[in-house]
Amino acid sequence: MARLATLLFSLILPTLMGVGILGFLMAGFGTPGPIVAAAVGLILSLPLSWAVARTLY
Repeated sequence: MARLATLLFSLILPTLMGVGILGFLMAGFGTPGPIVAAAVGLILSLPLSWAVARTLY
């Protein structure tokens, strides 16, 4: 299951980071906003990928 979670992590991480960064950029926030959005995407993608792997496995 760890291999599946790793594979899903590699797909979920850039998706969440990209959505967060684009959201901050479209809202017109400055430089720290997209960096914070990328960090939040990293933090959220870990448990999300594990939960999806547990559901699929």
